[in-house]
Amino acid sequence: MEDTLQKLILALETADEEQTAALWQEHLGKAGSLKLALKKLAGLDAESRRLQGPIIQAAITQAEQLIKNKQAGFAASREANLLQEQSENLSISRTKLGHLHPVTITIRQMNHVFETLGYSVMEERELETDEFCFQRLNVPADHPARDMQDTIYIEEPHLLLRTQTSSIEARTLANFKPPFKVVTPGRTYRNEKMSKSNHFIFHQYQGVVVLEKVTINDLLGTFKYLFQHIYGSEVVLRFRSKYYPEVEPGVGVDIQCFSCQGAGCPLCKGVGWIEMGGAGMIHPKVLAMANIDRHVFSGFAFGLGLDRLVMAKYNLGDIRTLLGGNLAYKPYYHENTL
Repeated sequence: MEDTLQKLILALETADEEQTAALWQEHLGKAGSLKLALKKLAGLDAESRRLQGPIIQAAITQAEQLIKNKQAGFAASREANLLQEQSENLSISRTKLGHLHPVTITIRQMNHVFETLGYSVMEERELETDEFCFQRLNVPADHPARDMQDTIYIEEPHLLLRTQTSSIEARTLANFKPPFKVVTPGRTYRNEKMSKSNHFIFHQYQGVVVLEKVTINDLLGTFKYLFQHIYGSEVVLRFRSKYYPEVEPGVGVDIQCFSCQGAGCPLCKGVGWIEMGGAGMIHPKVLAMANIDRHVFSGFAFGLGLDRLVMAKYNLGDIRTLLGGNLAYKPYYHENTL
């Protein structure tokens, strides 16, 4: 029996479907070798039948399983071939992924710059109160500075969409004890007519620093470091005195127009420079409203026009592109986002 099974195993290794059927007949058919051996048991004495019967029966069972396994393999192969023949050739393309908005890329780059300088990055509310958007920034109800901002009120006169990220400065001063250095990006809103350089929804990047020893030279040095990091060492900046109610003295920060390189064009309104933001040393009244001792601490604050930073970086000539459906900036989406 052992020899018969070994021969069957060897034969099955190379047998095709037709040869496997022949092996079934050879060993398990009515005239097969194993079935004949089982029939011959009838002519033996009882003791021989008792000894040889289980051996022959086990050989038959094993041979049946070997051949059935082989036949099952043929059936599976036929089914797989049939599915392959009937399947359609569907080409699968990668799902098109989106890309980061240039504003998001620039925010991440700026956050990285300030984090290396020891600043904390935070967010604050867009729905703001009159107290923190104006009053705590030295802009009372009758102050002429309010005329420069066409405010969108939700519940006049106390609840509004923030017109400036300076409201974050007011909340930072009120909620944290110095010393601290904080930056925060965010959306702001004003009821303005849209043009190439203005939008009623725009982004600002706010910073506030309060330390025991800080001067306006620290502020100007911070600006130079930031703009050179974003635009390279050849960037052309200028600083000029400007009035902002929450700071004294105030500084306007301009960058040479990236569209005309200072010659004058519609984007820069013919002056060759684009205002990028405002800054200055925090006004003593603002510190006092936050219960910060101005004899111990001083600080500076700045608010940058984030959209204009993005426009300069990506050479966009119209701020409306950033919030429109025309993805004019899409060639830049592979840029390193830090």
